[in-house]
Amino acid sequence: MTAASDLQTRVHVPLGERAYDILIGPGLIARAGAEIASRIKGRKAAIITDRSVAAHYLEPLKASLADAGIASHAVILPPGEKTKSFEPLIEACDEVLGARIERNDAVIALGGGVIGDLAGFVAGIVRRGVRFIQIPTSLLAQVDSSVGGKTGINSRHGKNLIGVFNQPDLVLADADVLATLSPREFRAGYAEVVKYGLIDKPDFFEWLEKNWQAVFAGGVARIHAIATSCQAKADVVVADERETGARALLNLGHTFGHALEAATAYDGSRLVHGEAVAIGMVLAHEFSARLNLASPDVAKRVEAHLRAVGLPVSMADIPGELPGPERLMEAIAQDKKVKSGKLTFILTRGLGQSFVADDVAASEVQSFLTGKHPG
Repeated sequence: MTAASDLQTRVHVPLGERAYDILIGPGLIARAGAEIASRIKGRKAAIITDRSVAAHYLEPLKASLADAGIASHAVILPPGEKTKSFEPLIEACDEVLGARIERNDAVIALGGGVIGDLAGFVAGIVRRGVRFIQIPTSLLAQVDSSVGGKTGINSRHGKNLIGVFNQPDLVLADADVLATLSPREFRAGYAEVVKYGLIDKPDFFEWLEKNWQAVFAGGVARIHAIATSCQAKADVVVADERETGARALLNLGHTFGHALEAATAYDGSRLVHGEAVAIGMVLAHEFSARLNLASPDVAKRVEAHLRAVGLPVSMADIPGELPGPERLMEAIAQDKKVKSGKLTFILTRGLGQSFVADDVAASEVQSFLTGKHPG
């Protein structure tokens, strides 16, 4: 039997004075108080979470903080993508200020990517910045959104268009919390794991093809997949913290995916972020094949793996009607990677050979989407 200590690992993000650790393994919420107390001077914390996560993990976290001498105040928000908007942001800021959180105190994000993004934004703007701790409770958040410092909320103009870069002081990725995820939520997070293989780690993608069932089952394989993903993201963030170049590769599948999320009005019953990314990655590989950049066999292989684990792989897999290609193009035109009105996509020359393609012709994209649209 594998001991819990054998499953614990650490990924360091070396960003000078803003360097931090990502701790990965079981039982980390129980140790959170001690880990946080060793890293911050303050002795108060505001825990931003949602109702679903709070029911499972809020009290254990508060108890762990109390044992370490840290007083805490909980800000409990509704679950779902619509929480990443102005009204919940204002509510959270008001509660954090009401709890008298000072600059050396902490805002703790206890939740998935929505909570992590919003809480990080709060921590970055309240009192012009307080300490920030990430305790991601979804696989997607553990391998992607909790690492790298991107925080913010959505706008009616598009996803993640309002926010700040705010690196956390610590990330605690407790593997035990993933046991309470629904199969759909876990699969959605797994799409982001696959993404790292498709960016520039073909060996990792091949490992996932052979070992995905073990990753889904938990244990050593899951810890390995999470740690490999976190290290991959940390390496990119260190090289390009503010996405002026190579960090854009982390958006593989996201330009198409964000447009699809906007097209479904961020309705999680129809499409969640990881599912949108899965479809977007298939589209990115198919579009690369259309442009004669990569073999169609690569796109088929990516589609086959994502389909095998139960993820949607085409626009036709999204329940309900979708707006036409023209509306999807409007969403793409609002993407953060657009520069001077020119479209930028992450495309590929082969398995694990992604690159940033500047000045992609809008006419080519619209023609491609027209052919892929289920209507």
